[in-house]
Amino acid sequence: MKRSNSEKIIHPISPVFDENSEILILGSFPSVKSREIGFFYGHPQNRFWKVTSSVFGEKTPESIEEKKAFLLRNRIAVWDVIASCEIIGSSDASIKNVIANDLSVIIDKSKVKKIFVNGKTAEKMYIRYIKPVLGKECICLPSTSPANAAWSTDKLIGAWGEIKKTKGGK
Repeated sequence: MKRSNSEKIIHPISPVFDENSEILILGSFPSVKSREIGFFYGHPQNRFWKVTSSVFGEKTPESIEEKKAFLLRNRIAVWDVIASCEIIGSSDASIKNVIANDLSVIIDKSKVKKIFVNGKTAEKMYIRYIKPVLGKECICLPSTSPANAAWSTDKLIGAWGEIKKTKGGK
């Protein structure tokens, strides 16, 4: 694969969490659209916000402020495995020269009980770069990306229901 169009990018979005966060959801690296708008899961076809809000029985948040409030209200922290990498557009398959995020930024200042990853690329990167340092397992959930066409939104909501079991020890 020719990588002449790959570009070294530093993750431009700060993690969302507070001291009450119990659930950590990690993606791999923000898409071009997410990098443009400056917030997680910014592509309109990504089903993350629809799926997670459905799991918690809430209206799908629209603005960045609503999304942050939704996450914190439901004790969810969100970030990505990768701090910087070379990538072509939004292609997970093109990712190389990875530097991982330091998750202690969240783990040390919250009540995170479980770590979930959004899709197989995030899982692979977590196992390779984060688990050896952190020593914690992750739970892989099916990707909410539009590229994961095999999973309907309803099927994703069912699988992602796992995150609700963590909140408040439920």
